[in-house]
Amino acid sequence: MISKHAMRKLLILICLAVVLPASLRPQNADSLRIANAKWQIDSLDGMTLKRMHFNRKNCLGSNQFVAVIEIPTGSPRRLAFTYEPQRTPTSVHARKHGALAAINGSFFDMQQHNPICYLRIDGKELGINTPQVSDSVHRKYYQYGSMKLVAGRPEIFVPDSVRLAERMLKDSNIMTAGPLLIHKGRMLPMRDDKTFVTHRHNRTAVGVCADGTVLLVVVDGRTKQSEGLSLRDFSRLLRYLGCRDALNLDGGGSTTMYVDRFPNGGLVNHPTDNGRYDFDGERGVSNCIIVK
Repeated sequence: MISKHAMRKLLILICLAVVLPASLRPQNADSLRIANAKWQIDSLDGMTLKRMHFNRKNCLGSNQFVAVIEIPTGSPRRLAFTYEPQRTPTSVHARKHGALAAINGSFFDMQQHNPICYLRIDGKELGINTPQVSDSVHRKYYQYGSMKLVAGRPEIFVPDSVRLAERMLKDSNIMTAGPLLIHKGRMLPMRDDKTFVTHRHNRTAVGVCADGTVLLVVVDGRTKQSEGLSLRDFSRLLRYLGCRDALNLDGGGSTTMYVDRFPNGGLVNHPTDNGRYDFDGERGVSNCIIVK
């Protein structure tokens, strides 16, 4: 039976969580609310899909739609990267490769369609880290996170600051994005001079938990139904979900999660390239992460 002291403490946390902005709220309140949410859970083949619509501004101080694919350590499911020279919807990437599930991948040029972060698939280099105007040696701030696939499982790491350092790696499958949000259990500091970091946006990430469970995570944004998250709050969400390491991927209108044979053409979330909270706003993207 819960004590009066514990009950009083819980009520204080809940009240503070409702009144204060996300940056000032006790993090335990958000953590408990996310952990104890009544997630809609679907068992997939060797995976689990969890969905939750926080619609009373009770997820980090805002309305949010969050979807998570969990791939446990013992699952036979494996990740792979895909690439298309012309921007192609995530759902089409997935169907073309016979994927069970997919999320959008790393950043790309909307006009030229090419990746602007390093991408290697099956040993073939398909994209490099594009240079800054004033510094062609070091990478841009959203290129400071990488993952390689080892037997289809992601290993997230901090790349060398030299822009083309990935070329020295021998791994067959490498994707660079960023920023790196969580590394070895520690939330990393974020820049405060970029609206990409500080404003609320749709977000996509891949994370790895301490027990090796892989998480593919999307958060919708830019609508009143789901406002999106700053990268700091996205880091908090990923930590509350159990990530030991987490890498931010392309977001905004690109954010998409697909699951084979699901309604709405397989779309799980609500891509907003059309500016609406529906299933008609899927954007063509350059590359994806698929589950085989």
